[in-house]
Amino acid sequence: MNASRLSLKPAGSARIVRTALLLFVCAAATLACAQNGAMSPYQGEQDGVSAGGGWLEFRSTDKMTGANKVRFELQSNNYFKEDSEFKPRVSLYCSNGKLKLADFNPGVRLLPPNRPGWWGQPQLEVQVRADDVNYFKGWNWMRGHFLSMDKGTVRGMMGAQIFNIALPTRSGRQIAEFSPAGLDFDRVRKACDLTPKKPSKD
Repeated sequence: MNASRLSLKPAGSARIVRTALLLFVCAAATLACAQNGAMSPYQGEQDGVSAGGGWLEFRSTDKMTGANKVRFELQSNNYFKEDSEFKPRVSLYCSNGKLKLADFNPGVRLLPPNRPGWWGQPQLEVQVRADDVNYFKGWNWMRGHFLSMDKGTVRGMMGAQIFNIALPTRSGRQIAEFSPAGLDFDRVRKACDLTPKKPSKD
């Protein structure tokens, strides 16, 4: 009886090793997929694929017009105090080869607008850093959840190595830190008719 028990131990150990190895391989594959793409949170939108660097590209088709829609997303390197699970992000929304909207979503409820725009639209003033260029911008305040970015800032961000956005929040002034380098400019040009430029205040 003892002999039979001893003879079973190696087989049991081998099974445990194989199971552990299989779990490791599955975990590694899952991590690799997470680094190269991401599941889309929107119905009807394909899962994201890498667009270079930390950028992801999501594609969909408008069910009514048939327009080809592309969304590029870059998440920040850090979290805001209020939510340690949602990173602030910048998204470019393009349709039929043209940029329709660029927005900054901090992942926290925005403070009320603090300035009017050119036509009186509500805006929140933010501070922007693109490499060694610093400036203030008023971005349109959209339903208290995100800010509509201007095209010049978006183009400067595309060409920058460092891109930071500072804004007032309920927890005080916070900074979203981005690393936009590595974006495939040709993909964005084809999907949005958008090209990078040297960071500037314009």
